[in-house]
Amino acid sequence: MQRKLFLLAFLFLYLTESFAQSTLSVDYIMRDPKWLGTFPSSPFWSEDGNQLYFKYNLEKDPADSLYKIDLNRPTQISKVHWPEEKALSKPVSVFNSDQRLRIYRKDNSIILEEQKKKTSSTLLEWTEPISNLQFLANENRISFNSGGNIYVYDRSTKAVTKITSISNGSKPAAPAATTGESAESKRGFLEAENLELLNVVRERKEAQEKSRAYRTAIREASISKFVYYTQGKNLSNLQLSPDEKFATFSIFTPAANKNTAVPNYVDASGYTENLSSRSKVGTKPAKVEIGIYDLTRDTVYFVTTSSLPGIKDLPDFTSDYPEKKWEEKERDITLSGPVFSPDGKRAIIQVRAFDNKDRWITEVNLTTGELKILDRQRDEAWIGGPGVGGGFGGGVLGWLPDNQHIYFQSEESGYSHMYLLNVPSGAKKALTSGKFEVFDPFLSKDKKYWYLTTSEVDPGERHFYRMPVMGGKIEKLTTMMGNNSVVLSPDEKKLAIIYSYSNIPAELYVQDNKVGSKPQKLTSGQSEEFKAYNWRDPQIVRFAAQDGAQVPARLYLPEASKKNGAAVIFVHGAGYLQNAHKWWSTYFREYMFHNLLTDLGYTVLDMDYRASAGYGRDWRTGIYRHMGGKDLSDHVDGVKYLVEHHGVNSQSIGIYGGSYGGFITLMALFNHPDVFKSGAALRSVTDWAHYNHGYTANILNTPEEDPIAYRRSSPIYFAEGLQGNLLIAHGMVDTNVHFQDVVRLSQRLIELGKDNWEMALYPVEDHGFIEPSSWADEYKRILKLFNTTLLESK
Repeated sequence: MQRKLFLLAFLFLYLTESFAQSTLSVDYIMRDPKWLGTFPSSPFWSEDGNQLYFKYNLEKDPADSLYKIDLNRPTQISKVHWPEEKALSKPVSVFNSDQRLRIYRKDNSIILEEQKKKTSSTLLEWTEPISNLQFLANENRISFNSGGNIYVYDRSTKAVTKITSISNGSKPAAPAATTGESAESKRGFLEAENLELLNVVRERKEAQEKSRAYRTAIREASISKFVYYTQGKNLSNLQLSPDEKFATFSIFTPAANKNTAVPNYVDASGYTENLSSRSKVGTKPAKVEIGIYDLTRDTVYFVTTSSLPGIKDLPDFTSDYPEKKWEEKERDITLSGPVFSPDGKRAIIQVRAFDNKDRWITEVNLTTGELKILDRQRDEAWIGGPGVGGGFGGGVLGWLPDNQHIYFQSEESGYSHMYLLNVPSGAKKALTSGKFEVFDPFLSKDKKYWYLTTSEVDPGERHFYRMPVMGGKIEKLTTMMGNNSVVLSPDEKKLAIIYSYSNIPAELYVQDNKVGSKPQKLTSGQSEEFKAYNWRDPQIVRFAAQDGAQVPARLYLPEASKKNGAAVIFVHGAGYLQNAHKWWSTYFREYMFHNLLTDLGYTVLDMDYRASAGYGRDWRTGIYRHMGGKDLSDHVDGVKYLVEHHGVNSQSIGIYGGSYGGFITLMALFNHPDVFKSGAALRSVTDWAHYNHGYTANILNTPEEDPIAYRRSSPIYFAEGLQGNLLIAHGMVDTNVHFQDVVRLSQRLIELGKDNWEMALYPVEDHGFIEPSSWADEYKRILKLFNTTLLESK
């Protein structure tokens, strides 16, 4: 017995000395995130610019509440109680051109506020719900929508005029033709005799016939007046041109695509209930039409797209299928807009090909519906990038006050930049340029300047700038290294900044809107418990990929005395996402886990592989038609970098990640078993033919048209290559990457006779885990996998 106790004591001392320790644990870091502290979000200003409001949680409430800081007393943070918060809440406001007047909807009324006088008045009390308030070119006139039609209120005369006649139905049939017979001749003998003898009966009958004749005349008059009948289709985006000559609208016809069902085995009812989820890649496109209602000619016609250059172009990938006959036809497209010039005389429409390989910015001839091309961006991979928009439009697009120039963003140069285009002349000018990207530009209230955020300093930083409206010297307004997310005060004299750094969660700052101004910190939300640990500031490094590209990454290096020779590669999700940056990561749990791993002696590498956001068009589209190509080889090259430069043991490499990161983990273990010994694949896509259309078809086209791309990109086709140790973890009510994905893969692994894998299932979790117990269970399994398979005995 004494010998056994001695051996146990010796073993404990051996393990303590052999393996590094950490004050962190998985259970500790995976608790409810409130233990980190409270961090501000969603800031906005009071109308006078003296107070800042933001979401915060000083009182450990179940969720963040609204708080405020009076800039005259910047050290006092107070909770906003419901009556004040309710008073702050206003529907979307619309300003006139000089920002002196503001209108908004309150119930079924239109409220006008005069900004300088700080007065408000009710312009109109309406009987039905109203929407889409707009000042027209004549700013005494205000348009609004109600009951499916457009009305105009004149502030001078206080008159309301119905502008459109739109009926959500079918045109009524014409009245039946009459035979020419008189009413008397149609009557039978008894009726005629009765009417002749009884005066009261005859008078009542004559009154009925007069009333019927009057109603018929009214009906015929309404039929002769122009009415646009929608035939039951739903109109949206109904708007009036500022010059009041045209109205436009969209008709959206959804496609009939089959949606998937996700079983919920732990529904509160005690029964298995199906959750309705998305369709799969290869869906049919919805149809969007834009109608033009000519108010002068009383007619409606639709925008035509047949003349667009390249509308029938085939994508380059079709050359890989010489045996297939490709039909020459107009591609399916989506329309968005129109966007009217301030005077209403011109309008632009954005057109996107459903295959997302073309975006056309066009001017629409409002009298014919024909389109004139202003700018075409073609990408054989897919159109994208900051400010460029998605499959249903969006993005940065608008008019300058001169009614001549439009502005937009484009990746024409390889990076998303701002452009001006003179519509009458067609001349285009780049406002920004360089190997960086532009985010969220907007005009100053006086329309003389642009405010914009860019990555010009470094791909891993975001700063706020000011630039003259027609281009010129750009002024950097923020100075703190990291991410500076700015909200301007109403008078544009101050900046509210949500700032964070790699190892510092978000805090709120304020500074003057001047170059070189010093920001003042307003919040300090970190808990004492969070501050007690010395959280690492990971190095930002770049290593060479096999094709010569420089791959950016976060590097966590252990102390030399703790180094165990093993390395863990983390793969961020989404594909198009940035994580090797200098601000507080949305992957904060993983960041804390990486600190724990580094404490234990692991070297950790977290890279922005090919397809990540923040590095321009070529990086973004580097995975076109081959997911698991350059994005995977970047991780193989990352291992080579660690072995050659940081003394990592090439036989002790682990890899893990969720969603897209889980997909890469599977591809790594299946295709490079000589490089990766173990991996944890979380909520992983296993077969891209089963994922959604909007994301997948951009990158791989559709499985019907491009099966080569899907076969070489889907892990399920490479499962026979598994040699190392695999942990699969998945939420069973995942409505994004369905549980079906890993069910199919597990059956494939069983049929292949693989026995070096295990699966952890989470019955109550969707794609993004919520419960701390689920997070803790998952990450304890990951840590156990790495500890038991990567660490060699000393």
